[in-house]
Amino acid sequence: MRPTTARWSHYRFRSVWHLPAPPAAVFAVLARPEEYPRWWPQVREVVADGGDGRAGTVRFRSLLPYDLVVTARESRRDEAAGVLEIAMSGDLDGWARWTLGALGGGTRALYEQEVEVRKPLMRRLALPGRPVFVANHALMMRSGRRGLTALLNGV
Repeated sequence: MRPTTARWSHYRFRSVWHLPAPPAAVFAVLARPEEYPRWWPQVREVVADGGDGRAGTVRFRSLLPYDLVVTARESRRDEAAGVLEIAMSGDLDGWARWTLGALGGGTRALYEQEVEVRKPLMRRLALPGRPVFVANHALMMRSGRRGLTALLNGV
């Protein structure tokens, strides 16, 4: 039985970053998404919805020649547990979560994401494009880790 297009358009990602700062410092940076474009090049724009700062529009673009635009709404912020989570809708429907924990003198940051791609072009290219989309995401995550590490190191 062949998978449906919807199955090929479903992604689960998991990345672990080891960062050179304590969890509280990392949490403080990750809890300010409007500043992500300063240190994460592929996060091109974050526009708050004008309310309480817990929702907004985010535009991503990595190596591939297309933007992904999502509305992100904070669904969990628990500094004591080191958890930040958002629900997303738009070109991607699903969720993303950071879970932070102490590791030596720094932080282990676990990033998890589960999404269904809604962008029509990506859905049409779901089967042949999947390996490229996964590689593109991996490059974006590596770049984000480098940018956050540099910020935390004061570089």
